[in-house]
Amino acid sequence: MLTRRHLLATAVAAPAILRFGIGTAHAATTLKISHQFPGGTIDKGDFRDRLCRMFAAEVSKRSNGDIAAEIYPNSSLIKTNAQFSAMRKGALDISLYPMPYAGGELPETNIGLMPGLVTTYDQGLRWKKEPVGKALTDFLADKGIILLSWVWQAGGVASRSKPIVAPEDAKGLKVRGGSREMDMVLQTAGASVLSVPSNEIYAAMQTGACDAGITSSTSLISFRLEEVAKSLTSGAGASYWFMLEPLMMSKAIFDKLPKNQQDILLAVGTELEAFGRKGAQDDDVEVAKVYEKAGAKVSVLDAATVGKWRDIARDTAWKDYSAKTATSANLLKLATDVAA
Repeated sequence: MLTRRHLLATAVAAPAILRFGIGTAHAATTLKISHQFPGGTIDKGDFRDRLCRMFAAEVSKRSNGDIAAEIYPNSSLIKTNAQFSAMRKGALDISLYPMPYAGGELPETNIGLMPGLVTTYDQGLRWKKEPVGKALTDFLADKGIILLSWVWQAGGVASRSKPIVAPEDAKGLKVRGGSREMDMVLQTAGASVLSVPSNEIYAAMQTGACDAGITSSTSLISFRLEEVAKSLTSGAGASYWFMLEPLMMSKAIFDKLPKNQQDILLAVGTELEAFGRKGAQDDDVEVAKVYEKAGAKVSVLDAATVGKWRDIARDTAWKDYSAKTATSANLLKLATDVAA
């Protein structure tokens, strides 16, 4: 099992790039790992960047240097929205990528941010071993993507003005939702929507192009949205916004590796899921502290309010998604079978 001591002992960190396996007697397989989040070190910073660094360190260790890794945070290698397509084509090896960002290319992936569908971490993480997990994994593999680590994140709302807690609070505001389906719910509630990746929310709120942004607790912190927000709605206790943001890999690249290296990648990815859950839940608590310190008003959600959002979603986003393709309909049916 992974331990912090083992990971720190095998890691060599640089501000933007990590390299492992250097100096071995034979050429290492070098994998490029890209993501949109701020870079840090293996023990400090955004937990999603840390997860990538921990993954790189451990696969190098277990492969005796046969697998090397270079990590590119801040979308410094490939622009955020292009990373999924690049993996499918074999032009990018690995990315920690918000699954619904791929919705324009594969609408089925929007199951990864279906408002009101997943309401707890336990529920989301059970997907992997339930029929919905197999169906989603098989679908993505057929489209050229391998899931290495399942990472779920709860989300909240940063607002430039009043808190957005209940659906009626969004009326008349310009809100970033994070997926086509979340946008449908917001529009039904009377908001207009803005579609940008989370690393662009700050600029949109700063300029007034966006009144509020819904994103994960970690992104609410890492992208410093407290600097442009007067209100926060926390998703710590309850949330209608859960995003699947896994570590994923190009199947074309994965299939070229020897079986023993494939097994290492899958094993390390699975073991890091516990770290991903803890990182997300720790930030669910930390985000309120960050925003309170910045002077923002912090509000919370309760089950009844989450139910209001879910009711809208069932009548709009869920129906629309289910009608997209036979795969979408099957994924939604299987997902609703996984009880909260």
